[in-house]
Amino acid sequence: MAEGTSSRAGPSPSSHPTSGLFDGALMYDHTELSSDTSSPLLPPADINDIPLLELAGQELNRSKRSSNERNGWIEAVIDDSRILSWLNGPLPPRKLSIKPMFPSLQAWPQAMFSTWLPLNSLHLACMVVMLIWLISFSMVLANSNRRLPEGQPPLHLACNTRLWHETTYCGLDGENCAPFIDSNFTFLCPSYCASVQVLEPHIVGNQEIIYDNMVIGGESDIYRGDSFICQAAIHAGLISNTNGGCGVLTRNGEHQNFTASVRNGITSIEFLPSFPLSYSLTTTDIKCGDPQWKLFTLSLVLSVSISLLAESSPLFVASTFIIVFFQVALASDRPFYPDPASGLSLAFERFLPTALVAVVLYRYCIHYTLRGLQAHLEKTLLWLGGCWIGALNDYTFDKIPISRLTAHDLRQQPGAITALLIILTVIVAAAGGQALAFRTEGRLLRYIGAYLIAGLALGCLGAVPNLQLRLHHYILALLLLPGTSLQTRPSLLYQGLLFGLFINGTARWGYASILQTAEALRQDGQLGSAVPQVLHPDVITQSGIALTIEQLARGFDGISILVDDVERYHEPKASMPLLFNWTRAPADGPTFFRFAFTSVTALGEIFYGDYTKPGTWYTNGSWVYTESGQHQ
Repeated sequence: MAEGTSSRAGPSPSSHPTSGLFDGALMYDHTELSSDTSSPLLPPADINDIPLLELAGQELNRSKRSSNERNGWIEAVIDDSRILSWLNGPLPPRKLSIKPMFPSLQAWPQAMFSTWLPLNSLHLACMVVMLIWLISFSMVLANSNRRLPEGQPPLHLACNTRLWHETTYCGLDGENCAPFIDSNFTFLCPSYCASVQVLEPHIVGNQEIIYDNMVIGGESDIYRGDSFICQAAIHAGLISNTNGGCGVLTRNGEHQNFTASVRNGITSIEFLPSFPLSYSLTTTDIKCGDPQWKLFTLSLVLSVSISLLAESSPLFVASTFIIVFFQVALASDRPFYPDPASGLSLAFERFLPTALVAVVLYRYCIHYTLRGLQAHLEKTLLWLGGCWIGALNDYTFDKIPISRLTAHDLRQQPGAITALLIILTVIVAAAGGQALAFRTEGRLLRYIGAYLIAGLALGCLGAVPNLQLRLHHYILALLLLPGTSLQTRPSLLYQGLLFGLFINGTARWGYASILQTAEALRQDGQLGSAVPQVLHPDVITQSGIALTIEQLARGFDGISILVDDVERYHEPKASMPLLFNWTRAPADGPTFFRFAFTSVTALGEIFYGDYTKPGTWYTNGSWVYTESGQHQ
């Protein structure tokens, strides 16, 4: 698509000169009617030229009728003619555009390169810059994946990667998380993992961990198997929070007395009983670090260069999209992948559908903001700068206390509702400014209609039973981007920010569903299911305990019991009442029990209900357990 040209063919001699509408899009252009001698509707004429004035009046009436026909269903809802007249905007509509501040300064980069390069070669210069980025990016990335003296390239971990996963994932006695000992691997951690938090309640012994670090033990340089590896490496002083780095993890098998300590800004959690999986961390023979900031500097500088040089908006947007996407997918906010080949495969798996969506976004949204724009410095500062802010979402918006936009998470996370209200206030204020601009261009009514339909669709999706509406940030970006299809300075900023959020969401997480089951969102969180009622122990001593569960809840067939955070008993078809006996050595310290109902699906999969709060059996033989047992 050529820069500065319309997305449709020019009007034929018999076509209406003010239509400017292309099928399927939300946006259209009006040729402004005025007394300017350059107007295509009003050629130079004397003011007393009555036939010409009558023609202009006919054109205005025709434009108004056309607008009314397009928005008829909205007008049927709004029957106040004064409101409709205001919403329709001025006649004729006025096309908004950005007049560059200091135009000679903004045109200077292109003018300078034009004197050095052959005529019409700025496109070629941008392609050369892209080639430089591709080669340099690949070399830096390849260097970070080189084999270490340990004989293997490092595994690229995410900040929350751990060996022992959710409560039920590892199965009975943790068999699904083996091996427990005599195994090691080299890893590479990204930067800034110290701030990563547990998003759902995670029970450690009789402590509930949520919105906090996940490092257990470490006083003796031994960590429990479900500790976040990269946070444990920061705690141990193996890597720095700002640069990330490499290390070697060695599985040490069963261990007890995971003593808490405070190191390098991370407070670890204490857990005294035995746990089947533990690990220790050691340094590699050579120093290595997270390459993302080197790659980001390279990507930022070269994307700015293209922004200042590109005359074509398709070339600028396509180059920016490619650079930002792979910066996020392979460096700044990469998903977990075991090796570089797997990471590159995953990036391209998400790149192709995302590129198709980006083409649609350009055709129906971005094109109207960037076409014919000569303010290249303002475009670079507002649109490209906003794009990078959105794409680096894990750093720029990380401190906002909203982890996920679900009703459960908003109620659960401290400060989330207040933060959401502030964000909504900002969005409403920005939407008000955009609405006034759309009114000026005569497009407000159709955008009101489009967003009413979108709101109705979301409402219908939210009413689907047994599923939760999940507005991922890539979905929010897709919803809000059409409202930025204006050539104004606020639209440049909003559009760049939303385009960056869209890239971040798809490059990092893929196309997660807008509707998800509670189980998919659960992790170690609660579903709100029934929990077993455990009677007071029939037999209790310092070395033995007998616990009774009298009946199953409706819809469940079995019982699962965790002892010291490990599933030690699971009976899919339990006979009730159930008597559970457990013995221990006197020196083992306190023991923690949690209970849950289970069922078997038609396909043979095990479904776990909520676990109770921990019941604690102390070394003196006493037993402490809440009446309801419900984990809050």
